[in-house]
Amino acid sequence: MSASSIVLMSDPRVAAIPVQERGEVLLDTRLHGLRVDDRKQDAAGAWAHVRQGVLTRLQQAQSLLPGGVQLLFIEGYRPPSLQRRYFEEYSDELARAHPDWQAAELREATSRFVSPPEIAPHSAGAAVDVTLIDHQGRELDMGTRVNASPEESEGACYTDAPNLSARARTNRATLGDALSTAGMINYGTEWWHWSFGDRYWALQTQQPAALYGPIELP
Repeated sequence: MSASSIVLMSDPRVAAIPVQERGEVLLDTRLHGLRVDDRKQDAAGAWAHVRQGVLTRLQQAQSLLPGGVQLLFIEGYRPPSLQRRYFEEYSDELARAHPDWQAAELREATSRFVSPPEIAPHSAGAAVDVTLIDHQGRELDMGTRVNASPEESEGACYTDAPNLSARARTNRATLGDALSTAGMINYGTEWWHWSFGDRYWALQTQQPAALYGPIELP
Protein backbone atom coordinates (compact mmCIF):
# COMPACT_ATOMS: atom_id res chain seq x y z
CA MET A 1 0.00 0.00 0.00
CA SER A 2 1.49 3.33 -1.04
CA ALA A 3 1.33 6.34 1.26
CA SER A 4 -1.02 8.08 -1.15
CA SER A 5 -3.51 5.20 -1.06
CA ILE A 6 -3.88 5.15 2.73
CA VAL A 7 -7.26 6.35 3.98
CA LEU A 8 -6.46 8.83 6.74
CA MET A 9 -8.42 9.19 9.97
CA SER A 10 -9.44 12.69 8.86
CA ASP A 11 -11.27 11.30 5.83
CA PRO A 12 -14.96 12.34 6.03
CA ARG A 13 -15.96 8.73 5.31
CA VAL A 14 -14.59 7.70 8.71
CA ALA A 15 -16.63 10.25 10.67
CA ALA A 16 -19.72 9.34 8.62
CA ILE A 17 -19.76 5.77 9.97
CA PRO A 18 -22.51 5.42 12.61
CA VAL A 19 -21.86 3.73 15.95
CA GLN A 20 -24.07 0.93 17.23
CA GLU A 21 -22.52 0.76 20.68
CA ARG A 22 -22.03 -2.80 21.88
CA GLY A 23 -21.76 -1.68 25.49
CA GLU A 24 -18.71 -3.69 26.50
CA VAL A 25 -16.82 -2.43 29.53
CA LEU A 26 -13.12 -1.63 29.45
CA LEU A 27 -10.96 -4.50 30.72
CA ASP A 28 -7.47 -4.34 32.19
CA THR A 29 -5.10 -6.29 29.93
CA ARG A 30 -2.65 -6.74 32.82
CA LEU A 31 -5.10 -9.23 34.34
CA HIS A 32 -5.49 -11.29 31.16
CA GLY A 33 -2.13 -12.77 30.28
CA LEU A 34 -0.61 -10.07 28.08
CA ARG A 35 2.80 -8.47 28.50
CA VAL A 36 2.07 -4.80 29.21
CA ASP A 37 4.74 -2.13 28.98
CA ASP A 38 4.59 0.79 31.42
CA ARG A 39 5.97 3.64 29.27
CA LYS A 40 2.46 5.08 28.79
CA GLN A 41 1.15 4.31 32.25
CA ASP A 42 -1.11 6.79 34.02
CA ALA A 43 -2.40 7.05 37.57
CA ALA A 44 -5.81 5.58 36.69
CA GLY A 45 -4.34 2.70 34.70
CA ALA A 46 -6.35 3.78 31.65
CA TRP A 47 -3.57 2.94 29.20
CA ALA A 48 -3.81 -0.79 29.95
CA HIS A 49 -7.54 -1.09 29.17
CA VAL A 50 -9.38 -2.18 26.01
CA ARG A 51 -12.81 -3.49 25.11
CA GLN A 52 -13.57 -7.21 25.48
CA GLY A 53 -13.62 -7.75 21.72
CA VAL A 54 -10.16 -6.23 21.36
CA LEU A 55 -8.75 -8.21 24.26
CA THR A 56 -10.05 -11.47 22.80
CA ARG A 57 -8.37 -10.71 19.48
CA LEU A 58 -5.08 -9.78 21.12
CA GLN A 59 -5.10 -13.09 22.97
CA GLN A 60 -5.78 -14.90 19.72
CA ALA A 61 -2.98 -13.02 17.94
CA GLN A 62 -0.60 -13.94 20.75
CA SER A 63 -1.42 -17.62 20.22
CA LEU A 64 -0.58 -17.30 16.51
CA LEU A 65 2.94 -15.92 16.98
CA PRO A 66 6.04 -18.10 16.51
CA GLY A 67 7.58 -19.72 19.59
CA GLY A 68 9.75 -17.35 21.61
CA VAL A 69 7.94 -14.25 20.31
CA GLN A 70 5.32 -12.31 22.26
CA LEU A 71 3.16 -9.25 21.86
CA LEU A 72 4.16 -6.26 23.94
CA PHE A 73 1.17 -4.06 24.70
CA ILE A 74 2.17 -0.38 24.78
CA GLU A 75 -1.10 1.58 24.98
CA GLY A 76 -4.81 0.90 24.65
CA TYR A 77 -7.52 3.18 25.97
CA ARG A 78 -6.88 6.92 25.88
CA PRO A 79 -9.37 9.30 27.56
CA PRO A 80 -10.95 11.74 25.09
CA SER A 81 -9.36 14.71 26.89
CA LEU A 82 -5.88 13.22 26.47
CA GLN A 83 -6.55 12.40 22.83
CA ARG A 84 -7.59 16.00 22.24
CA ARG A 85 -4.40 17.25 23.87
CA TYR A 86 -2.21 14.97 21.73
CA PHE A 87 -4.00 16.09 18.56
CA GLU A 88 -3.70 19.78 19.38
CA GLU A 89 -0.04 19.53 20.38
CA TYR A 90 0.97 17.74 17.18
CA SER A 91 -1.15 20.10 15.09
CA ASP A 92 0.58 23.07 16.71
CA GLU A 93 3.97 21.49 16.01
CA LEU A 94 3.14 21.06 12.32
CA ALA A 95 1.69 24.58 12.12
CA ARG A 96 4.97 26.02 13.37
CA ALA A 97 6.93 23.99 10.81
CA HIS A 98 4.53 24.83 7.96
CA PRO A 99 3.04 28.30 8.54
CA ASP A 100 1.69 28.36 4.98
CA TRP A 101 -0.62 25.35 5.47
CA GLN A 102 -4.37 25.96 5.50
CA ALA A 103 -6.59 24.49 8.24
CA ALA A 104 -7.78 21.52 6.16
CA GLU A 105 -4.25 20.63 5.10
CA LEU A 106 -3.05 20.87 8.68
CA ARG A 107 -5.86 18.62 9.96
CA GLU A 108 -5.11 16.01 7.32
CA ALA A 109 -1.38 15.99 8.06
CA THR A 110 -2.01 15.81 11.81
CA SER A 111 -4.27 12.79 11.35
CA ARG A 112 -1.40 10.75 9.87
CA PHE A 113 -0.05 10.45 13.40
CA VAL A 114 -2.84 11.41 15.85
CA SER A 115 -6.52 10.69 15.22
CA PRO A 116 -9.03 13.55 15.38
CA PRO A 117 -10.53 13.38 18.90
CA GLU A 118 -14.13 12.87 17.82
CA ILE A 119 -13.43 9.59 16.00
CA ALA A 120 -10.27 8.37 17.76
CA PRO A 121 -10.13 4.56 18.06
CA HIS A 122 -8.05 4.78 21.26
CA SER A 123 -10.79 6.80 22.98
CA ALA A 124 -13.30 4.08 22.14
CA GLY A 125 -11.09 1.42 23.76
CA ALA A 126 -10.88 -0.11 20.29
CA ALA A 127 -7.22 0.49 19.40
CA VAL A 128 -3.89 -0.74 20.66
CA ASP A 129 -0.28 0.17 20.07
CA VAL A 130 1.78 -3.01 20.13
CA THR A 131 5.16 -4.41 19.16
CA LEU A 132 7.00 -7.73 19.45
CA ILE A 133 9.50 -8.98 22.03
CA ASP A 134 11.68 -12.06 22.23
CA HIS A 135 11.79 -14.61 25.06
CA GLN A 136 14.10 -12.31 27.05
CA GLY A 137 11.72 -9.37 26.76
CA ARG A 138 13.80 -7.47 24.21
CA GLU A 139 11.91 -5.56 21.54
CA LEU A 140 12.43 -6.87 18.03
CA ASP A 141 13.71 -4.65 15.24
CA MET A 142 10.62 -3.08 13.65
CA GLY A 143 12.39 -0.35 11.72
CA THR A 144 11.41 2.50 14.04
CA ARG A 145 10.47 2.92 17.65
CA VAL A 146 6.80 2.73 18.59
CA ASN A 147 5.21 6.19 18.20
CA ALA A 148 7.90 7.54 15.87
CA SER A 149 6.35 10.40 13.89
CA PRO A 150 6.57 10.64 10.09
CA GLU A 151 9.00 13.55 10.49
CA GLU A 152 11.26 11.78 12.98
CA SER A 153 11.34 8.50 11.04
CA GLU A 154 11.45 9.98 7.52
CA GLY A 155 8.30 8.02 6.77
CA ALA A 156 9.60 4.67 8.05
CA CYS A 157 6.71 4.59 10.55
CA TYR A 158 4.40 3.80 7.61
CA THR A 159 3.66 0.09 7.76
CA ASP A 160 4.74 -0.61 4.19
CA ALA A 161 7.57 1.93 4.06
CA PRO A 162 10.19 1.07 1.44
CA ASN A 163 13.19 2.19 3.52
CA LEU A 164 13.26 -0.81 5.89
CA SER A 165 15.79 -3.55 6.52
CA ALA A 166 14.84 -7.12 5.63
CA ARG A 167 14.68 -7.98 9.34
CA ALA A 168 12.33 -5.11 10.19
CA ARG A 169 10.10 -5.97 7.23
CA THR A 170 9.92 -9.60 8.34
CA ASN A 171 9.11 -8.65 11.92
CA ARG A 172 6.35 -6.28 10.81
CA ALA A 173 4.93 -9.07 8.66
CA THR A 174 4.95 -11.44 11.63
CA LEU A 175 3.08 -8.91 13.75
CA GLY A 176 0.66 -8.07 10.96
CA ASP A 177 -0.11 -11.66 10.05
CA ALA A 178 -1.06 -12.54 13.64
CA LEU A 179 -3.18 -9.45 14.28
CA SER A 180 -4.96 -9.45 10.93
CA THR A 181 -5.73 -13.16 11.23
CA ALA A 182 -7.26 -12.37 14.63
CA GLY A 183 -9.56 -9.82 12.97
CA MET A 184 -7.79 -6.52 13.65
CA ILE A 185 -6.83 -3.86 11.12
CA ASN A 186 -3.79 -1.63 10.87
CA TYR A 187 -3.60 2.12 10.36
CA GLY A 188 -1.14 2.28 7.48
CA THR A 189 0.76 5.33 8.74
CA GLU A 190 1.66 3.58 12.02
CA TRP A 191 2.90 -0.02 11.94
CA TRP A 192 2.16 -0.42 15.67
CA HIS A 193 -1.49 0.77 15.62
CA TRP A 194 -4.17 -1.91 15.32
CA SER A 195 -7.89 -1.77 16.04
CA PHE A 196 -11.18 -3.60 16.06
CA GLY A 197 -14.74 -2.30 16.28
CA ASP A 198 -14.09 1.42 15.75
CA ARG A 199 -15.23 3.61 12.86
CA TYR A 200 -12.00 3.16 10.92
CA TRP A 201 -12.29 -0.63 11.24
CA ALA A 202 -15.91 -0.46 10.05
CA LEU A 203 -14.93 1.57 6.97
CA GLN A 204 -12.00 -0.66 6.07
CA THR A 205 -13.95 -3.89 6.54
CA GLN A 206 -17.13 -2.55 4.92
CA GLN A 207 -19.25 -2.92 8.04
CA PRO A 208 -22.44 -0.82 8.31
CA ALA A 209 -21.55 0.55 11.74
CA ALA A 210 -18.85 0.72 14.38
CA LEU A 211 -19.24 -1.39 17.52
CA TYR A 212 -17.55 1.01 19.90
CA GLY A 213 -17.75 4.79 20.33
CA PRO A 214 -15.93 7.15 22.72
CA ILE A 215 -16.12 5.99 26.34
CA GLU A 216 -14.99 7.22 29.73
CA LEU A 217 -13.11 4.99 32.19
CA PRO A 218 -15.41 4.33 35.18
